[in-house]
Amino acid sequence: QIFNQHNAEAPNLEQAFHRMAQMEPNLDHDVSWFLLPSYWAKMVVALISFLCFANSYDGDFVFDDSEAIINNKDLRAETPLGDLWYHDFWGSKLSSNTSHKSYRPLTVLTFRINYLFAGGFYPVGFHVINIILHCTISVLMVDVFSILLGGLQFSNKGRRLNLAPKSSLLAALLFAVHPVHTECVAGIVGRADLLCALFFLLSFLGYCKAFRENKEGYTFSVFWVLVSVILGAIAMLCKEQGITILGLNAVFDALVINKINLLELIRKLLYKDKSLENAGLLRKGLLFRITLLMCGGASILYIRWRIMGTGPPAFTEVDNPASFADSLFVRAINYNYYYSLNAWLLLCPWWLCFDWSMGCIPLIKSVSDWRIIALAALWFCLIGLICQALCSEDSHKRRILTLGLGFLIIPFLPASNLFFRVGFVIAERVIYLPSIGYCILFTYGFSLLSKQAKKKKILAVAVLGILLINVMRCTLRSSQWRSEEQLFRSALSVCPLNAKVHYNVGKNLADKGNQSAAIKYYREAVRLNPKYVHAMNNLGNILKERNELHEAEELLSLAVQIQPDFAAAWMNLGIVQNSLRRFEEAEQSYWTAIKHRKKYPDCYYNLGRLYADLNRHIDALNAWRNATVLKPEHSLAWNNMIILLDNTGNLAQAEAVGREALELIPNDHSLMFSLANVLGKSQKYKESEALFLKAIKANPNAASYHGNLAVLYHRWGNLDLAKKHYEVSLKLDPTAPGTKENYNLLRRKLEQLQKKGG
Repeated sequence: QIFNQHNAEAPNLEQAFHRMAQMEPNLDHDVSWFLLPSYWAKMVVALISFLCFANSYDGDFVFDDSEAIINNKDLRAETPLGDLWYHDFWGSKLSSNTSHKSYRPLTVLTFRINYLFAGGFYPVGFHVINIILHCTISVLMVDVFSILLGGLQFSNKGRRLNLAPKSSLLAALLFAVHPVHTECVAGIVGRADLLCALFFLLSFLGYCKAFRENKEGYTFSVFWVLVSVILGAIAMLCKEQGITILGLNAVFDALVINKINLLELIRKLLYKDKSLENAGLLRKGLLFRITLLMCGGASILYIRWRIMGTGPPAFTEVDNPASFADSLFVRAINYNYYYSLNAWLLLCPWWLCFDWSMGCIPLIKSVSDWRIIALAALWFCLIGLICQALCSEDSHKRRILTLGLGFLIIPFLPASNLFFRVGFVIAERVIYLPSIGYCILFTYGFSLLSKQAKKKKILAVAVLGILLINVMRCTLRSSQWRSEEQLFRSALSVCPLNAKVHYNVGKNLADKGNQSAAIKYYREAVRLNPKYVHAMNNLGNILKERNELHEAEELLSLAVQIQPDFAAAWMNLGIVQNSLRRFEEAEQSYWTAIKHRKKYPDCYYNLGRLYADLNRHIDALNAWRNATVLKPEHSLAWNNMIILLDNTGNLAQAEAVGREALELIPNDHSLMFSLANVLGKSQKYKESEALFLKAIKANPNAASYHGNLAVLYHRWGNLDLAKKHYEVSLKLDPTAPGTKENYNLLRRKLEQLQKKGG
């Protein structure tokens, strides 16, 4: 449906649109920058944005990628597609108390498509899509900035005019090469921000497409307004910030389409001026469009609320310490300090860190803290800009500053702690959209300086230098995101007080087998945050493996004391107590772990081992059976069941369990080996031989596989083959128990046979 808009008292909007270029100053007039045709401008922006992040294409899965992608069952084909709409970003049910409540089903859907096309967890495809998305967004920014900086105007043929080609190119380049975007592009989890930004911009461009000029007057299309609302909903289904585009569309409509003077409007509202209609607020169409946007936004939020439930996400004090402060003053001061740090990252993105929590930014607790200066500087700048945006007599200046501030502040509101607690102190990824506002303000500031400067080329060279520095910074930072080791170590110099940084460096070292170095970083993490239960748990695990059982027990006991529902720590405490032969305490710890995590196959496995040590065979078998029910691919539990049944003489039952296990895990050589032993004792030599050979093919360097196959041949009477495999086994492990004795027995038997034959 198309609506015509006429106003007898005010100038016709069609005429205003045609006269805008003459009446308002052109931003490009004073900007000393490159002037390129639209096609070439977009090609340049695409190429430079690609060069900034191209070296991240073959990076690993790092940091949050493990939880959001590798451990997320929603990516696998066996998970019904419908589950994506009832799970959070990390694959947990939204109804769960542990859910993060981050509802991004469309982002998870793209991860799932990546996984299916790649045939597994191969990060290259994931990274390539992220790079392509950022390049696409940067290209769209040329059009977006041309509207925000030059206004929405059309030619006589109805084609949109770009009245700020140089300024829009500069702003798009600033956006494309901003180093703060590295986390979104080089970190695969940043896909949520990229997809959100893509549909955010499409929603804005769709809203602009709703307006047209013709000879009869100024028209708008309800269809395109609704399309804009739908695209905003899609943006929100990629990430929560997407909903803010509806508010920005309303601001754009009021300022650019209807040219409302906010200060004049406020005055007339305060004094109840009867000429309010002339201010533009009640012009036909504006309230209707804003009503559509508000109804659309309310509907989207209601549907999301119904799906995710009313319960807020459960964050801890270490995630966002300011939000847990008792004093409202302390909370307010620190929130504002966080805002100033976000602003500084936009202005000077040199110190970047994958995580800013856990002591990285100590709380401001009094006005005597020197960091208060940052708050004062932030609000001095903001108040100055707001005053200029409201009070300037230059309508062009008012429009650009208001749009710049709008795009800077409104997309940031969901991360501001004003409406609800967020799970971070600072997150570079949430500045992706607000950086649009920064680029508008930077470009406008550059135009003002160019207007005053006598040597404009020097100023242009300086801005070009900033762009080149940002390109180099992006390249360096994206290389740091290629692996966890580089990423975590890069944070040590930025946030040396961040316990999580030391924890992650330690975890990375432990995963690589460097336990001594890992212990050092885990200890530092616990020193920086004495309540860091995950660091205690991991440190306790390493000490347990190094047989430092008493210190391990102290750490794990402290961890469960701090967090009584920490199931993994309870299980590890049980393992340590079992090793110390305190079996009753170990059993109690295992059951406590299971109480807090009902589906805990590894805990049932360890409980089974405890029962086996106590010769409680039926309890052990039941525990291991529970482990395999919860996790059918739990190879160790299956193996222990087979071995226990074999050792207790229940060969038929052991064989049945072994066959059941191999049906579920057909390529597990340890299961083949265990079942082959059972079949050999049952004198099913041919089948046993086949399984032994299959196991050896899968793992040719296992001495026990060759040794037990040799025993089979020895029993079977195939003495030459027995001799061959005894020798292979002894070559692989000269100290293999029993093998040397069996080999000597065989040699004596062969010598006797040779004498008889002789």
